[in-house]
Amino acid sequence: MSSTFFGISTLSYIAAMAIYISYLAFKKKGIGIFATSVTVFGFINQTIALLLRWSESYRLGIGRAPLTNLYESLIFFVWTLILIYLIIEFKYKTHVFGAFVTPIAGLALAFIELSGMSKNIEPLVPALQSNWLIAHVMISFLGYAAFGVSFATGLMYLILRSDNRRQGIYIFWTICVSIFIIILAAFGIDYIHYKAVSSGQEMIIKEHLFESTFKNPSLAIDTVSWLVSAGLIFILWRYGLALKRLLHSFSLSVEILDEITYKTIAIGFPLLTLGVITGAVWANTAWGVYWSWDPKETWSLITWFIYAVYLHGRFVRGWRGKKVAVLSVLGFVAVIFTYLGVNLLLSGLHSYGSMK
Repeated sequence: MSSTFFGISTLSYIAAMAIYISYLAFKKKGIGIFATSVTVFGFINQTIALLLRWSESYRLGIGRAPLTNLYESLIFFVWTLILIYLIIEFKYKTHVFGAFVTPIAGLALAFIELSGMSKNIEPLVPALQSNWLIAHVMISFLGYAAFGVSFATGLMYLILRSDNRRQGIYIFWTICVSIFIIILAAFGIDYIHYKAVSSGQEMIIKEHLFESTFKNPSLAIDTVSWLVSAGLIFILWRYGLALKRLLHSFSLSVEILDEITYKTIAIGFPLLTLGVITGAVWANTAWGVYWSWDPKETWSLITWFIYAVYLHGRFVRGWRGKKVAVLSVLGFVAVIFTYLGVNLLLSGLHSYGSMK
């Protein structure tokens, strides 16, 4: 039953993403209201799905919170992201942010399908059988969701403050957005290719990462992949100022964007700090050591330092605007690598968080 509600919420968020982008294009208030309504509908269905999955685990005799594997944590991350976004939308009474936040939710849910990760409810491995489980995961992902919103508003700030194509921040954000699109497209091509030639629920993305494009045995395909990617970066660089003009048409204030970026990071940072602390205590109960420099622990610390620099620069050095907006974008890139990149490319004690 929970899978049905998860499916409805996934379709709702992807539809909301398209509607929010349409709102940017057509600037009709009714479209914005409709986009918000679809997002709320998806959020309600996802809430029901999470509660049902929790109930189903008890009916199966497992009895655990739906937060213990990569699939469940991705679902919970999306839920927290949408929750924080809706609060901000209702507070600031603008639908524009949705065009930048809902794609994160939609693409996270799409990644579930692209990766072939297991969606089964399974018993906890010994490392997860701890009272610290819910506290650590919920606190960490509430922080991640806040950082997701700060990423969107920070990116919007950089777009609005871009004056010409040779400006450093303009080149920075166009490259960041291009790489994001390129990686997602490469994931999709891997999925389509290897899903067509294989059977079963193998970990397609993890086992065949970029083998259809950038790591293809064929030199021709490999070369074309790099050329297409370079072309996409050039196109976005060449026409990116059109996005600035579009955002300007909504009379968005860069001061408000800076304020939201700061407030969400100010919320996310203590949550991340508590997440690291509870994770250390949990590690001690599971493995007998508070810190082992496991890849995920190391990247969590790197992420913590990036946001610490953001807050230090703002409070002590008086940084505002472009510098801290860049840090908000880089910080969320570190979050994504901590959360997904480590599972895809590295290994360690956090193997229970893999896609299997």
